[in-house]
Amino acid sequence: MMALTHFDDKGHAHMVDVSEKPVTARIAVASGAVKMAPETLELIIEGRAKKGDVLGVARLAGIMGAKKTSELIPLCHPLPITKVALDLTADPDLPGIRITATVKTGGQTGVEMEALTAVSTAALTVYDMVKAADKSMVLTDIRLDLKDGGKSGRYEAKP
Repeated sequence: MMALTHFDDKGHAHMVDVSEKPVTARIAVASGAVKMAPETLELIIEGRAKKGDVLGVARLAGIMGAKKTSELIPLCHPLPITKVALDLTADPDLPGIRITATVKTGGQTGVEMEALTAVSTAALTVYDMVKAADKSMVLTDIRLDLKDGGKSGRYEAKP
């Protein structure tokens, strides 16, 4: 098992020093879903949610979440994010919304946490937008699908 980098030799939490790491192109892709009643999904698809455009608002919230990650996760570095893209897709078979976030930077540390935060924030926003219709929704399967760049190279989750 690899050593945990966010702890010093005494076991105290600390922010990792990345000052000596080279600047490289970095990308991370994360995904997740919001499961809901079929009727709730229909509200979203048909644009009948009382709070407005659920997927549009959730997309913007996900982008904002990625940009604010270092303010939410204590040991994350603030990064110069160069791209955040979210795909929110209605899936009647779930039923619910599938969410994928892609985040890029040129930096000294990766953007995995930013991609995961983008998915989580978008999923929470979907919940908030239609909770009046369905409080039993479940945020599920939030995971890192891909990361590339930096010393550790490429990681791809198994399907």
